[in-house]
Amino acid sequence: MSGAGGEPERSPLDGVHRRLGAKMVPFGGWEMPLSYESGTIDEHLACRRDAVVFDVSHLGTVRVEGVDADERLQWAFTNDLGKIGPGRAQYTHLLDEVDASVLDDIIVWWIARDGDHHVFDVMPNASNTDRVRAAIGGIETTATRAVLAVQGPQARARLEHVLPEASLLGRFRVTTARWEGVEVTIAGTGYTGEPGVEIAVPAARAADLWEAITAAGVVPAGLGARDTLRLEAALPLHGHELGPGITPLQAGLGWVVAWAKDEFRGREPLLAERERGVTRRLRGITTDGRRPPRADCDVLVDGTAVGAVTSGNFSPVLGHGIALAFLPPDVAPGTPVEVDVRGGRLCGRVVETPFLRGG
Repeated sequence: MSGAGGEPERSPLDGVHRRLGAKMVPFGGWEMPLSYESGTIDEHLACRRDAVVFDVSHLGTVRVEGVDADERLQWAFTNDLGKIGPGRAQYTHLLDEVDASVLDDIIVWWIARDGDHHVFDVMPNASNTDRVRAAIGGIETTATRAVLAVQGPQARARLEHVLPEASLLGRFRVTTARWEGVEVTIAGTGYTGEPGVEIAVPAARAADLWEAITAAGVVPAGLGARDTLRLEAALPLHGHELGPGITPLQAGLGWVVAWAKDEFRGREPLLAERERGVTRRLRGITTDGRRPPRADCDVLVDGTAVGAVTSGNFSPVLGHGIALAFLPPDVAPGTPVEVDVRGGRLCGRVVETPFLRGG
């Protein structure tokens, strides 16, 4: 999605970010804050130690409702809505019907059910909203709201006097509440490995809610910190660990697949892969020193390239490089590796993920 003349979309909070001196960058057809004046590392550590707020309004929202809404989502997505119910959220995948690669990874918010009438908000990645809507129908409501993600071990405590319903909401729970005369939707979800919530608020009141949250001591954070946080938690990013040619099984996300469902998009090719076995597997790598591995760098075992980094960076908490990479399935945790970076090689080893457990 992009604005007129190919101009990037801008969040309802764009003016707030610019007043705070944010460094703005293009991302998924939007212009969003990479970091603020304190910098990515300080924002990252603030999330691990206390609480930060991200503007994630670039994520899509597709409202799907009606008597057949649950059936449409059950067929389109890999996970099983029968495991949850109204007032819950679920992580799931939309697969390619030919090769079972992950077209998008998605959070579904099950807002309500009134008899046979179901109401869902489906949350695709920024650049995939049109693709997801084509698969499930519904009405895109992205432009009508902003989404604020408040994350960190003190997130709920900081929200206690701003939005009490958010401070009490459990993980992967969903509720609606009134905040200063407007309805907001709150989900106990996030993308940092820390506790927290995501709040959808009408666009016209987004700046007011942002101000109330930051006045409660929550630190603004940008996409730079969001990326380093999700990498420490070994959470996949579409276009890196998920995307064309990458299946849930290769990415180590088989738990997202409800095999008990008789049908879902991409089930047959994914079942065939499960039966023959994957040819590669997403693994974690730690490297020595502060120099980070980067995406597309070759990973070598005994001097031979066996795979490539999908995401890599410096871990502000661990103090050394970390990476995710697709490697042959027999390259197990504990295996020494080298990562081929410009000007040399980084020594490292394959490790279990996540690199860091938050919360």
